[in-house]
Amino acid sequence: MTEQPSAPVQPDEFDPDEEVSEQKAVRLAKRARLIESGAEAYPVGVAITDTIAAVRERFQNLESDVKTGHTVALAGRVVHLRNTGKLCFASIQAGDGDRIQAMLSLAEVGEESLERWKELVDLGDHLFVVGEVITSRRGELSVLVSEWKIAAKAILPLPNLHAELSEETRVRSRYLDLIVREQARSTVRARAKAVASLRRTFDRHDFLELETPMLQVQHGGAAARPFVTHSNAFDTELFLRIAPELFLKRAAVGGLERIFEINRNFRNEGADSTHSPEFAMLEAYQAYSDYNGIADLTQELIQGAAFDAFGAHVVTWADGTEYDLGGEWTRISMYESLSEAAGVLITPETPQAELAALADRVGVEIEHPLRGKYVEELWEHFVKPGLVAPTFVMDFPVDTSPLVRDHRSIPGVVEKWDLYVRGFELATGYSELVDPVIQRERFVEQALLASKGDPEAMRVDEEFLRALEHGMPPTGGMGMGIDRLLMALTGLGIRETILFPLVK
Repeated sequence: MTEQPSAPVQPDEFDPDEEVSEQKAVRLAKRARLIESGAEAYPVGVAITDTIAAVRERFQNLESDVKTGHTVALAGRVVHLRNTGKLCFASIQAGDGDRIQAMLSLAEVGEESLERWKELVDLGDHLFVVGEVITSRRGELSVLVSEWKIAAKAILPLPNLHAELSEETRVRSRYLDLIVREQARSTVRARAKAVASLRRTFDRHDFLELETPMLQVQHGGAAARPFVTHSNAFDTELFLRIAPELFLKRAAVGGLERIFEINRNFRNEGADSTHSPEFAMLEAYQAYSDYNGIADLTQELIQGAAFDAFGAHVVTWADGTEYDLGGEWTRISMYESLSEAAGVLITPETPQAELAALADRVGVEIEHPLRGKYVEELWEHFVKPGLVAPTFVMDFPVDTSPLVRDHRSIPGVVEKWDLYVRGFELATGYSELVDPVIQRERFVEQALLASKGDPEAMRVDEEFLRALEHGMPPTGGMGMGIDRLLMALTGLGIRETILFPLVK
């Protein structure tokens, strides 16, 4: 019998510990009949000559009821199926979402082939068809099938193609999301185009792409809680990296003056709409530059990615909102913008007790030994919610930025910026701290915090300090989350921009 598509089953209804569903049992029986007949349920390949997209492009303006005389061999997934007495129809979909109709007639293929189609083909199967390109009486571009075979038998049915997938299903079963939802497919394509654009921009500026270790004997390069593992081969504790920074700087010491890396970072912290424990990260370093020069480069990278992925600097988010990434982006001072928003002068010399009192008055809970942490938390309360357009927030407290150079003219701050886009932090940039004596002092301060129980504090990295003592040139550096870049370009949450996000 032919399976009817009227009652699709959600994949999360299947439990391997329960009795096999009726639909699955029917499909398994069809698979067995295919094999018993000498056919293959999963052939090693099929001889396609054209893609569905190419056929649609070539024959896009045909009138109704036209025969082209052009034969094609196509493959795709069956997403619609309608069988009648002497004529059967299927809509087959390519991986990019393009569809074409396959028409199977008794006159063209004969009774045996038609009956086998009705008996064996289900929604979700991958199908190979050969036939002439025509248009139906309704004008639908079609393939009049002369030969067909199953390219891969689907044992489980597709979800309802006319209903929204739940967010849980989209995230846990991304393969179904990609089959069903154009937004999922377009996000993957946009990400690939954006990353390719980043690499092209770096190439234009003579940067080299490097790969640095993900398993490290000591975590560093950021303030974050690491994942810890154990190497049996070396019988030692290892850390999944929280940042590639300290190894990229070793390369800079070695004379690689313009370098970048796009790869994975891992931070054993909370997950929300803008954070994931595993995420893709870009870091780049340019010798003889500073945080101003690296900000210029970052703007160029992001604007280029937007244009190459969507054809414009004004991008349209998933909810229809337009967001402008063009032009020159505003640069504001953290201390000046906080003072203006809070209505009270706040400087690097403002006592921590005054900052704590202000936090209490506005209901901001802060428990941290560093004065700079109060400044940053208050800034997030007063200023961050009002940032909509892309904005570089410049000049951070020195005690919260242990890898950053002191500001050349403002005591108590460092030459660091955070880039806010869509109201969240997208990237950060530094004039890098290259003085090994000051860097050691900063590491010692971090080690003291770690000894007092701060799980995010860095340890003294003697190997990195030894490299730095050989001399690292003045350098501008930046880091940007690739997943967050896609959030800025698409308006989606982080779990939508990561193809297979970590879920419980």
